[in-house]
Amino acid sequence: PFAQYTSVVSVHTILLGFTALFLPRTILLLDRVIPDIDAAQLTSRDKPQHPFLVPLTASPTSTLACICVGVVVLQGWWGGWIRNWWIGMALEGSAEEKRGEKALMDNRKSTALRVAWTMTLNLSFVMHSVLVIFGAPLTSHVLKTYFLALLLSILTAFTPSYCLGPPSLKSDTSSVLRRMTWVRLFAEFSIHTPIERAIVYPVIGTMVGCWIGVIPIALDWDRPWQAWPLTPAFGAIIGHISGSLFALTSSATKYLANEHVRSL
Repeated sequence: PFAQYTSVVSVHTILLGFTALFLPRTILLLDRVIPDIDAAQLTSRDKPQHPFLVPLTASPTSTLACICVGVVVLQGWWGGWIRNWWIGMALEGSAEEKRGEKALMDNRKSTALRVAWTMTLNLSFVMHSVLVIFGAPLTSHVLKTYFLALLLSILTAFTPSYCLGPPSLKSDTSSVLRRMTWVRLFAEFSIHTPIERAIVYPVIGTMVGCWIGVIPIALDWDRPWQAWPLTPAFGAIIGHISGSLFALTSSATKYLANEHVRSL
């Protein structure tokens, strides 16, 4: 139901914003005691940063770790809701047959969840290598770079892999169909339904937001919030939220347009 989709997106968006801005203030990790920000970044005394930003910039490692913890919980809930929606859309047959297939899919939920988180974790190491190739420090700030890679993996990989299943190179029918679905959605960007928009658009927004978030680091403003990898991480979260809202807006527009056509 579209009303439920709207409410879930609203709650998910608000909680993501809370996780990014407030969770690092409430969870005390070990290196919170010893800020790891470079002292050279505190040279601009003429424009001190706002007190609201101090807990977020004092230790980028702690901030990213806290955000990852919160995002794991949020995406687990969001991915579960999207998966139920996906299953409901995919079921065919009579009501009794649908209930049977739904029960069978629910019995496989724990396996699907384990496989999805395994794929997400594996992708985080791949994402770490990609970040290094694109200019992230190779020998320094390793933990910070990995936390950014983990955040990107959670935001981009968990929900699709939980709903669709991980892509496979096997030749059986289900594996081929699953692989072609991945190709259609994430290579061809051939998106037809609201649930496909809800899966794909946040992934695109996350990657674009992270890419744009790198830009402020290169500016010579010497501000604590420019420390690696704060701006790419917050850019990824903002991009994910923007993608979710754009998917909702696009689906709502198409739904209202179709309803108007039917009423004519």
